[in-house]
Amino acid sequence: MQTSVLAGFLLGVGHVCSGAHAAQPVGVEIRDFGYLDTSGEPTDQSVSHQQRLQAFMAALRRDVAAGALYRVVLSSCDSSCDANTPLMEERLRAAAQAGANVLIVGLVQKMSTLVQWARVRAVDLDRNQVLFEKLYTFRGDNDEAWQRAETFVAREIREALAPPQPVAASAPIKLALFNFELEDASAAGSETASDGAELANTTDAVRHMLEQSGRYALVSVSGTETDAAKPRAVHDCGGCDVEIARNFGADQSLIGVIRRISRTEYLVRFQLHDTGTGNVIAAGDSGLRMGANYSWSRGATRLIRDKLLEPAPQLTPASR
Repeated sequence: MQTSVLAGFLLGVGHVCSGAHAAQPVGVEIRDFGYLDTSGEPTDQSVSHQQRLQAFMAALRRDVAAGALYRVVLSSCDSSCDANTPLMEERLRAAAQAGANVLIVGLVQKMSTLVQWARVRAVDLDRNQVLFEKLYTFRGDNDEAWQRAETFVAREIREALAPPQPVAASAPIKLALFNFELEDASAAGSETASDGAELANTTDAVRHMLEQSGRYALVSVSGTETDAAKPRAVHDCGGCDVEIARNFGADQSLIGVIRRISRTEYLVRFQLHDTGTGNVIAAGDSGLRMGANYSWSRGATRLIRDKLLEPAPQLTPASR
């Protein structure tokens, strides 16, 4: 079955099941659809068409009302509410008085021996606005073709009226952030007290940024130095960060390094590991940057933001 959307489909209005109606079934009146045969076939099929249309309407009301979201409402309406006439105030008023929040009307038209159209419109009576209007085409003019059409139209109506489903917030990834470490390739080749303070500042700045992102829940790994991971050497202990992070219940581990080229030149790099597989799932290298050690935190946060936080992440915890 193919569908084409008419002008006016979803005319900028919300779903009727939001707000006040969310806690109770939405009242829906489905008026009998009209039927029009313009196929030009010589055989009079009006009786069989009427029977199939009645079966179609009964099934449509049953299927739309299935479950707890909707209840079918029947209103009393005089001849001015005939389904082949345009929507009129009398029809809208009668449906609303009967307790309906939505009125659905339609028309089935036989175009040729094998092609029929079904035009469906739903009106939000509370707002007096068209919710949707669609034109469906279906092939065939037998019981099976009508049943297929009804199943499809009922599903479309229920989906169009359904309240939008909230997007479930994914749980933050448990992340073990190790202290940034220094690789000193400068002529001095030694770490000073000032360097240590700036490494701590860099780690704190990155920690704050990761926490503020909402993507990560930081897991403390303080006091985890081992023979394989001496202070300032976690980045060079053969992946020991993965085991340490896993033992603390983290999904991922992040290690960062400041490589000092000279007193005013440095590089920043990081690696993010999955603790289930040990694989590197993200990494980055800042390239050469200018600045003394007080610039390290700025360079590290820039790198982590550009390479880890801003790209579309594929960093969910691996299945264990």
